[in-house]
Amino acid sequence: MSAHALDKDLDAVAVSARAELVRAIGLSGAWDADPGWRAAFASVPRHLFVPYYYVGVEGGYERLWGGSPDPRIRERWLRGVYADVPLATRLRDGELVSSSSQPSLMARMLAELRVADGARVLEIGAGTGYNAALLAHRLGDALITTVDLEPEITESARTHLAAAGYRPTVVTGDGSRGVPEHAPYDRIIATCALTSIPRAWPAQCSPGARILAPLATGLIALTVHDATHAEGTFLNTAAYFVPLRGTEPAVPGEIPHRPGDHELLRFLLTLTHGTLAPQDARDLWEQEGRPGRERYGITLADEQAWAWLDAPEGSHAWPLR
Repeated sequence: MSAHALDKDLDAVAVSARAELVRAIGLSGAWDADPGWRAAFASVPRHLFVPYYYVGVEGGYERLWGGSPDPRIRERWLRGVYADVPLATRLRDGELVSSSSQPSLMARMLAELRVADGARVLEIGAGTGYNAALLAHRLGDALITTVDLEPEITESARTHLAAAGYRPTVVTGDGSRGVPEHAPYDRIIATCALTSIPRAWPAQCSPGARILAPLATGLIALTVHDATHAEGTFLNTAAYFVPLRGTEPAVPGEIPHRPGDHELLRFLLTLTHGTLAPQDARDLWEQEGRPGRERYGITLADEQAWAWLDAPEGSHAWPLR
């Protein structure tokens, strides 16, 4: 049995579990900024996009598969699919290379994307195809493009999307280069961690477009002013994603964290890694009242890119690597 052909008992479990997930996301406040996403999460069956996933066990990972001959494992797989947690979907040499993000974080990001009817969206990081399906449900297949570097990922995402009844454009390619043949975009959303914002993205956007991307354990929301200028601030939420493949690691080198470091200090250490000495970052964080993520921002202007605290031209600014 595949994840696409649940037995009758599990089908009822899926309906119930999806309804409970939607309720949990609503209670979290994730889509308060745009409740229109509730219908997408209520309609798109996540289990069609995650036929198997891995859970951590002592000494490694256990694979849970919807096609297991053991009905107890199938039910465990299904209930796990609809838990509000990220799911490890692909491993390579014991390392996570792809995942299905935590649904409430996906809902928060989609709400913060601030889409309107007719918006053309580019998703960087196809993953399982689930996020593209949510976008396609809300906006329509023709307006959604998703890209991933790995052919096996785009092939499986395309298969999952078709099984669920969605056919957005799925492209195999380097997401850091965007997908110029389908530009211009009104929104770009990345579901993989970055060290900087690729210059190709604003250049493929319409003026006034919004770019939302994970960076330095946070989420940066940029407004595009023109092809070479974009600026914005971080949301106040933490975000941890698999790095964008085809680029340098999302956290280059060793970040000098200390046991007991505050999570917001670790964000600043990561944001300023290689451009501000760790002790200077610690001193700044204390002197400025332990600022949250929402006080930081990023500016792209011509060939320069920098992060800043409180103001783009203020006294605390650092080049992005």
